[in-house]
Amino acid sequence: MKSEKVKTRRDFLRAGLISATAVPVLPNLLEDSSDNGPFSPTDEQQTTPPKKPVLDKHRNLFNGDTCVYFYNPELWQPEDYSLKTVANPRTGKMGTKPVAVGGPFKAKAIHRYVDLLADNGIDTFVINANANRAWYPSKKIPSILDGYKRGDRDYFRGHAVCQGITEPEAVEEFLDNFTRFMNRYQDLIDAGVDWLAETSKACRRRKISPWVSIRMNDMHGSRNVEGSFFNLPLFKKEEMRLKHASYGLQNAQDRIGLNYEKPEVRALMFEQIREVVEDYDYEGLELDWWRQPLCCEPGASPETIAMMNDWFRQIRALTQRQAKKTGKPYPFGMRIPGALDQLKAIGVDVVTLCQDGTLDFVIPAGFWATTWDMPHDEFRKRLGDRVTIYGSVDDGANSLPTQNESGTVKERMRYISASPEIVRANAAAKLAMGAQGIEWFNFFCTDQPLIPGIRSDYTALRDIDKLDFLRGKTKHYCFSTAGAFFNPTPFELPAQLPASIGPFAQRSFQLAMCAEPADQNLELLVQVVLKAGEKPTYLPVSINGCWPNLKNESTDKLLRPCGSLTHLTNDHVGYTYRFPVSLITDGWNKIVVENQSKEPITLAALEIAVLSKTV
Repeated sequence: MKSEKVKTRRDFLRAGLISATAVPVLPNLLEDSSDNGPFSPTDEQQTTPPKKPVLDKHRNLFNGDTCVYFYNPELWQPEDYSLKTVANPRTGKMGTKPVAVGGPFKAKAIHRYVDLLADNGIDTFVINANANRAWYPSKKIPSILDGYKRGDRDYFRGHAVCQGITEPEAVEEFLDNFTRFMNRYQDLIDAGVDWLAETSKACRRRKISPWVSIRMNDMHGSRNVEGSFFNLPLFKKEEMRLKHASYGLQNAQDRIGLNYEKPEVRALMFEQIREVVEDYDYEGLELDWWRQPLCCEPGASPETIAMMNDWFRQIRALTQRQAKKTGKPYPFGMRIPGALDQLKAIGVDVVTLCQDGTLDFVIPAGFWATTWDMPHDEFRKRLGDRVTIYGSVDDGANSLPTQNESGTVKERMRYISASPEIVRANAAAKLAMGAQGIEWFNFFCTDQPLIPGIRSDYTALRDIDKLDFLRGKTKHYCFSTAGAFFNPTPFELPAQLPASIGPFAQRSFQLAMCAEPADQNLELLVQVVLKAGEKPTYLPVSINGCWPNLKNESTDKLLRPCGSLTHLTNDHVGYTYRFPVSLITDGWNKIVVENQSKEPITLAALEIAVLSKTV
């Protein structure tokens, strides 16, 4: 007998909750079940690697957000779109920056983007399906354009403040541009195209594995809970939101996410996850806890943690049921901050979920800026041998401001996908620390900002998961630096820089790197970046215990350009040292900076490069 159709939101939530606690647990199709037996939450922990390492086929992962194709239609559908600075149709005033005009947006743009990934070695495309609402035309939960009619600018008005836009003229320009942007989704809806389904079609055509990513608490609309079209109806109910996830003054409005202690929240999110797993042609699931790291109220009790573990196991059972249906594995994992204990404090017990086999993979990452000192070695010790641990290469280098030579282009952050040397260094470091593959996050953002001379280099993705391929190639390492936008506490790893060094004192810094061959005419450069005006008498630097090197060259140039960004700003000055490349070891490397002078100095950044020797 067919179940009765769910007619109301309350019925929907109740049905979702009941089904979320009734999914049977199935054998783990990632493993040889004849050896390991069926998975059960009560089974003893198993620490031996799986007999069939299916995730070996997934080593070069690309994470694309819900807008990845739609940001730059002039790149993926150039015959129909072009960049133009256009006049406001209401006021006649010219806009402040070029925008993509043309259309309609078509499915061929999706296929072209996937072609680009396939041509450059990506084996797994992890496409994000949601923010707070679903961004695809969901049949189960509220979607981003529910109730929108083409040209209705006011539908988006309440979101302007969430973008930091409040001046009347700026709001009107935002509405013009955002309406143009969202109409690309409407173009596909009008043509009967579901872009999420089309993504998996494009992946299948190019033999890329399609995985789907669910953002677990996206806060893009949190600065206007009632007014932003981003927000779910459930999110607008105060009793469904977290009350104690914020402290201090840092982005308090971004920490009011949905409270997973509420059964309605778990039911709603499970229904979305069920839809993308059962109704779409995907074969892997990532839960993204960096958008945002908000789950239960901090200080979660053992009972709350056990409840969440059981909920995650129901999702695991859902993916296993889909694997049994298709006859193919369906890996299940999480993208997470590197702060395992803080995650457990909000109800996400990654250690237990990895050790008991609930999770097949984890991807420890930074929020926006990439991490340079993620302790993958410690993760392996804590999480066990059966889980795959990926390294995440995120698009921000750090918060060191840079500029082009003339100073006409200045940026608070380098977009590293414009620099193959920085890309190679970040990936090589994570692989040398034991990461079993790489996931790219926000790589495409470099295509968006319209900064002169800045563009993502997709060719840098090729073979990036192979450490032996990376050895001997030029690289540019950075250190993570603290900054309010880049380092949301307490989940971001504490940054080592900037750092003060007192008179006649020294500081030690730790960086993950990969060893290099000694026979390829390479040298190691270290650049110490200080505040302008600080001129220490002596500034010795040593690496991995070598005798301190005092010989340096003062410069305003970066070790390597990142697109058009080639120089430090006037706020800083660099001192560059040369060392033999043989000093580098696989894994952790120690750099010591001394201040042999009578005045304190502030170390703003440390930059390290492996380059061809110059005469």
